[in-house]
Amino acid sequence: MENIEKIREQFPITAHKVFLNHAAQSPFPKPVADTMRRCVDETSNFGTVQKEWEDLGKPLFAKLVNARAEEIAAVENTSVGLNIAANVLHAPRGSKIVTTDLEYPSVVYPFLRKGLGLNLHYVKNTNGKILLEDVEEAVDDKTAAVAISQVEYANGFRHDVRAISEIAHEHGAYLIVDAIQATGVILVDVKKDDVDFLTAACYKWLLSPTGAAYLYVKEELVEKFEPPYAGWASVKQEIFNTTDFWDIWKLEFSETATRFEVGSSSFVSFVGAREALKMLLGAGIPNVERRILKLTDHLIESVKDLGLKLQTPEEKPYRSGIVNFRIDNPKKGRRRT
Repeated sequence: MENIEKIREQFPITAHKVFLNHAAQSPFPKPVADTMRRCVDETSNFGTVQKEWEDLGKPLFAKLVNARAEEIAAVENTSVGLNIAANVLHAPRGSKIVTTDLEYPSVVYPFLRKGLGLNLHYVKNTNGKILLEDVEEAVDDKTAAVAISQVEYANGFRHDVRAISEIAHEHGAYLIVDAIQATGVILVDVKKDDVDFLTAACYKWLLSPTGAAYLYVKEELVEKFEPPYAGWASVKQEIFNTTDFWDIWKLEFSETATRFEVGSSSFVSFVGAREALKMLLGAGIPNVERRILKLTDHLIESVKDLGLKLQTPEEKPYRSGIVNFRIDNPKKGRRRT
């Protein structure tokens, strides 16, 4: 990546730390922190904010995942996005949801609610990998959705999303993707991969504060589903009239993904996310991905040289920004991740 030192100067933490915990929560780059301070100062001193911030960064996130801004909703976090996807499906009781045994809890918990009456099928990993043939065997005509993380938090395994999409759609199932460990690390393309729902919070690899996340809903599905919640942010903009105020006698949801928004968001969080997205798009995700994989190549080779147990698949198509390995604890005789 060109001008790597110039980019590093935008991260104050690099002056005194080697930071390796983006899979948990990232430190703020200087432009993100500065923009958030400016938002707070303007609100404190003037009670108003810049008009350009009002889009909440949705057009930028749309560009990041190759979507249209109208397909993006602003949500609080990944868990909210996944719950929206799970609850709008209205799958018949007894329907199957296919997922994996590597998933983060938020991917599966929404479907485990007894009120939905769904059956979860967990595809078991083979040496830390989810094999496509096992996914294909699990998905059938009773499957309502396949719910996966594009990159698995446990070991960094990277799915072939396009292939899983083809398997799901062949049986009339939807594909729901948790992309929190993928966006900002690798190229994410909802059109190429034919994803139905995708959601990601911004506080990990997207270099942003908590409280900002996005939900993508495929354009042809937006108006098919009624949102599980309704609020002033859910409706068509023309319902607000400066003479008559809100029309509270009828409910007309927005024709865009904003129908899945409910009310006021953590505005300053989205102001920070918007600035971070500008930075990442400016650097170029292909450049970011190359840099991250180069660094993780080095880490993996070092782990192997030390004789430690690598738990992340080594093959390049399966790789991401997460490296997982186990070490001995000589004092207690236990092994730690």
